[in-house]
Amino acid sequence: MLRLEKRPTPSKFWLYATPVVAVLLTMIAGGILFGLLGKNPVAVIRTIFWDPLFGEFAFYLRGQLLVKAGPLILIAIGLSLGFRAGIWNIGAEGQYIMGAICGAGVALALYPTESRLVFPLAILAGALGGWAWAMIPAILKTRFNTNEILVSLMLVYVAETILAKASTGFLRNPEGAGFPGSRSFSSYTAASNPELIAGSGLHWGGVAALATGVAAYVLLSRHILGFQIKLAGQAPRAARFHGVNPERLVLLCMGLSGALAGLAGLFEVTGPAGKISIDFNVGYGFTAIIVAFLGRLNPLGIVLAGFLMALTYVGGEMAATNMGLPSAAIQVFQGMLLFFLLGVDVLTNYRIRSALMGAR
Repeated sequence: MLRLEKRPTPSKFWLYATPVVAVLLTMIAGGILFGLLGKNPVAVIRTIFWDPLFGEFAFYLRGQLLVKAGPLILIAIGLSLGFRAGIWNIGAEGQYIMGAICGAGVALALYPTESRLVFPLAILAGALGGWAWAMIPAILKTRFNTNEILVSLMLVYVAETILAKASTGFLRNPEGAGFPGSRSFSSYTAASNPELIAGSGLHWGGVAALATGVAAYVLLSRHILGFQIKLAGQAPRAARFHGVNPERLVLLCMGLSGALAGLAGLFEVTGPAGKISIDFNVGYGFTAIIVAFLGRLNPLGIVLAGFLMALTYVGGEMAATNMGLPSAAIQVFQGMLLFFLLGVDVLTNYRIRSALMGAR
């Protein structure tokens, strides 16, 4: 019999080894899954993790990594600030959607204006849209002590309903012959978000993601607010004695995560996605939770984790296309990563002991 024994202090080794071990275990378990589906496990793992970087079409796929990593990093950094403070915003997917709708709505309301102010106004509207959607669970939490996990999660389904209505109703392209979806932003120069360097995959969303990573690192390591966020998560009672206002912290962390998720949605709809559509959201808000924990809630770690998760997106799409692998299998593979990450993370605070040793 085995049992878990509480460590006197968290293990620094497992703190940093956990993401690596989780990735290795995911590869092993994923390989077994792919084998059961009748695919060559080694070939699938190589396609997911190797080919996008060094394969035949790597020159194109490397740019796609940045396209996929940008929104994941932006959302995950916002979530990590709340997670560090013990504030659990699980509804970033809804905030991502509302940011896209609000930003796209402002830009399309100004169509066909070609002013340089259109895109900055859309960015501001996107951030405010995500912020406002995050404020609903935040205010309910501070005023009525509701559970922010449930409220933020339920609001995702409300946002998806609004997205469907926007796509088929108030944002539908009047020149689209009745088909759902808004105008294409690629043909609306004032509001488009094209690549800054051709073929690189870098657009303003990628720039914002990398800049946010650096800013969040400075905030957590050099600013009093960062100290308060970490203190609130590690020792809530000590935080209160230190003068930290828990209600203000909830509003601040939820607001920041919502605004960053909204920005991610705006950059995506004006860039790679190109328009508001019924299936605009692809789960970035949920996947970003994995990215946040894989990066150990550290902004710089999240940047690296974002690229790793983007690798599973790009490589997974290749595996699905070239090897006939079901897309659901790739989603299971990504879910395994969070499962093993949380499982192995137990070893940071606990060590495995034999019950027989304890009896002695």
